[in-house]
Amino acid sequence: MKQFNSTAYDNLSNFVFGNALHPIQLANGMSIGGGLVYPEINFTLPTMLITKDTMPEVINNYKEILEAICTRARELQVPGFVAEIETLPPMTETPAWGIEVCKTVVDIIKEHEAKHGIKGAVRITPNDIREGNGLEHMWRGWHWEQMMKTFEGCANAGADFLAIETVGGKEVHDEAIMYCDIAKSIFALSVLGCADMNKTWTEIVNIANKTNTIASGDTACGFGNTAMVMAEKNYIPKVFAATVRVITGVRSLVALECGAKGPHKDCGYEGVYIKAITGTPIAMEGRTAACAHLSPIGNIAACVADLWSNESVQNIHLLGGIAPLVSFEQLAYDCRLMNTATEKGQALMLRDIHADSDSRLNPQAYVLRPDVALDISKEIVKVHGHYPRAKKAAELALAYMKTGYENGELELSDREQTWLEKLAETVDDLPNDVEAFIAEVKDECEKFDPKKYDM
Repeated sequence: MKQFNSTAYDNLSNFVFGNALHPIQLANGMSIGGGLVYPEINFTLPTMLITKDTMPEVINNYKEILEAICTRARELQVPGFVAEIETLPPMTETPAWGIEVCKTVVDIIKEHEAKHGIKGAVRITPNDIREGNGLEHMWRGWHWEQMMKTFEGCANAGADFLAIETVGGKEVHDEAIMYCDIAKSIFALSVLGCADMNKTWTEIVNIANKTNTIASGDTACGFGNTAMVMAEKNYIPKVFAATVRVITGVRSLVALECGAKGPHKDCGYEGVYIKAITGTPIAMEGRTAACAHLSPIGNIAACVADLWSNESVQNIHLLGGIAPLVSFEQLAYDCRLMNTATEKGQALMLRDIHADSDSRLNPQAYVLRPDVALDISKEIVKVHGHYPRAKKAAELALAYMKTGYENGELELSDREQTWLEKLAETVDDLPNDVEAFIAEVKDECEKFDPKKYDM
């Protein structure tokens, strides 16, 4: 596995949107992280059943979406875009359906590129179906095989990027969120999650190499975003969710350690840490993701983005047109603004305005500040091993939030301050040795089945 023992960035002035130290060059001339921010449009079906009988309707939905987006891209003179297909569970369970959807999207983009010069790329994100009572094992059996068939089939159908939202450890992490148990969170992310990432991404990278596609990146959406949404509903403390967010960076880094090249996937806000450490381009989502979920990080998410995304929007009709088309236009104008700022030498000013507008108001935004993320990343990579790094990430997140509050840079309620101290004490008391940590935590996890992880 590749080792990251130092951050890719030393200078904060180079850590900005649209520019990555290791851009991804595509055959059609698009360079992700090579100077421009491109829109990455994510879309899904309206509420409907997906069966053999409804597949023609499914395909017609994707055709309608892509024809509209490609046409609008030409009208807005968009220099390029990425279309992400997140397969719905039936499309992974029956790989032929997901592959057909992927081929439909690829063919339409290629047709518009040939006729009108509209540059586009496709990211395929098979739904991780490894959940439920029928799961035999995380890395073998029917669920695993269907996922890998979907990856390879979609790669052969013309997808440019391979991505996934792995769920290894999620059954434990959901419990950790419910009880604000930071020890279980670290166990789920660094022990179970990293083990799953290692197995899954080794196989994805093998498929990418075999099919001449790009293994892009993962996202801890099911971990970090679940905590974020729960915090926004005031079910759990915001400082807990912010700490989880930083820890997720350790987990998602494993994809890059296994050979993924980026761009990191949009709904993983930990991408800021991935870019700081690896220099690979990242996709991010913020205010434009309100169609899928609300968040306290609508502007700061754009600070170092190389692709700007909308999370996912259903194909329903709005006054302006179908919802994916409306989302695409919003993304296109945001990207035009960021690219014009770069052209005029004002990228750093816009980056800092994005950061300052959010970071004081919520700890979940504060830990995504480019300066904070880069400083924390520099300390994380000095530590070796997934569990030690996750423990260090938690310590640093809590320490920086405390310092930010004390310096008047971060607002925290009395409740949040109390939880900040409580979490810091808990993390400080965790064992340094990973085996001692596992022995201390694993038996407390009600839904954890060690056999499914070869433990």
